[in-house]
Amino acid sequence: MDDRELLRRIRLGDEQAFDGLFRQYYAALVGFTESIVRDRAVAEDVVQDVLLEVWRRRESLEIDLTWRSYLFRAARNRALNDLRHARVAQNAEPYVRGPESVEPSSPARLDATELDRAYRRVLASLPEPVREVFQMSRRDGLKYGEIARALGISVKTVEARMGRALKELREQLSDWLPG
Repeated sequence: MDDRELLRRIRLGDEQAFDGLFRQYYAALVGFTESIVRDRAVAEDVVQDVLLEVWRRRESLEIDLTWRSYLFRAARNRALNDLRHARVAQNAEPYVRGPESVEPSSPARLDATELDRAYRRVLASLPEPVREVFQMSRRDGLKYGEIARALGISVKTVEARMGRALKELREQLSDWLPG
């Protein structure tokens, strides 16, 4: 099948046509990309991203030349972007991490341990319904509406219990909180 027909079929959502494209180019694209990024796993991720993007954009995709040239150009561009991003992240790491050593000092570890104990103590002292709502929100990442549905209570009740938990935590942990 020629490139135009393959593009037409992929635009129509033909998974078999896309599977054929994937099988035809995947290995060569990974080898090519690996020569740029020097890491097989990263190369595979880059190629999978390129092919996934082809599928996502299939309805509006424009292939000027051939699939081969399009895919290799896309893989090269994405690999170079990945390298640039890695270089920027590596150069920024000292600024993000700060001048402190990776291992916190003994007083810092002691403060963190004390804070953790105090947090657990305050959490344990909360009434069960308040603690349950707080943990569902903070530990489990549920939204207020989800908590309300799970517990069979109103969103207003969830808000009130969260407010109470946060107030208690703020008051009891004020020694560890900034100004």
